[in-house]
Formats: sequence, structure tokens, C-alpha cells
Amino acid sequence: MGMQITDILAQMGGLKSMAQELGVSENQAASGAAALLPAIMGGFKRQAQSHPSGVDGLGGLLGQLGGGGLLDAVLAPQQTDVSQGDNILGQIFGSKDVSRAVAQKAAAQSGLDSSLLKKMLPMVAMMVAGHMSKQHAGSAEPASAGGGLGGLLGGVLGGQRASTGAKQQGGGLASLLDMDGDGNPLDDILRLAGKALH
Repeated sequence: MGMQITDILAQMGGLKSMAQELGVSENQAASGAAALLPAIMGGFKRQAQSHPSGVDGLGGLLGQLGGGGLLDAVLAPQQTDVSQGDNILGQIFGSKDVSRAVAQKAAAQSGLDSSLLKKMLPMVAMMVAGHMSKQHAGSAEPASAGGGLGGLLGGVLGGQRASTGAKQQGGGLASLLDMDGDGNPLDDILRLAGKALH
């Protein structure tokens, strides 16, 4: 699932655009995005789970945060205004400390510099949010159609309920996201952030 989204971002030209803007190679942009995506998807998933109207509520939130235009902003040739991306991260992570911990963890995974990953984080969040918004808008019944936002997150949400199943598949985003096997990935990241603070 994580890889799928990386592929989508690559096809849309998002990774290339981000690489050019940050002065890194497309390969570096891809490995940075791949390392950041599990946390970003986990954050969106937590929003969908905590929202009374679930995935539709998340669709509404994404619309307020900039909708499909978020993706266009990253793809545009001029510098991306990452303040929108920071807003998204504020929504899904709740604090800058979590963003920092996510960047540090991704740095350890990808071998890239955490300061570079901190710059990538809002851009990747904007691309994912923009892409999900476009999917959401493009499907009349997002939750059931499977192709929209529900489909993107559904794999994660579905995989989570059967987290033992996800672990056996070995590669599901749910298992990637959930380090301690308790069914909630983001608390692991929050705990990491807590550790980083002390």
C-alpha cells in the first residue's frame, strides 16, 4: 500500500517536482517519501477513525485544508508554499514534535538527512492529501466505491482490524504502521516523539 502511493506520486510527477525543489535526486525523493508515507497515512487514518463521519469527514477536512489544489501546488513549477502542508501535519500529528520524530525515524530508515526529510514531510503530506481529495471528489460513493478515499484508507483500516492477518501478509500498511502490534500505529510514533522530548 505504501509503495502503491509512492508509485502514484512518481507517475504524477510529484517526486520529480519535490526533488527539483529540494535539490536532490528523484531516487532520494522516492526513498524519503517511502519512509515518510507510513506515518502520514497513519495520521490520516487516525483522523478518519476519530471523525464521527469517518472517511467522508476526512474528505471534508481535506477540502478545508486545500483539497486537490494541494497536489497542484506541489506539481507547479514555482516553489511550493509548504504552510498548507504544515497545516495538514498539524491536523494529523497534532504537534511539531511528532513531525520531528517522524522525520528522525524516516532518516534512520532511508539514510537521508533528517533536515531534508523535515522539508519533504509537508510536501508529501500535501501530495497525498491532494491526491486523496481528487479521488474523494471523483467517486460519488467514496466509502463503497473502493476507488476513492475510502479505498485508499480502507486497505489500512480494514487491515488493522485483522492486524494478525496483516502481519502474516507481512507487507500491509497496517503492519508497517503498527510497530508494537496493538492496532494503533500512531501511538508508537507519539511515544517516539515523547522519548525525543525527554
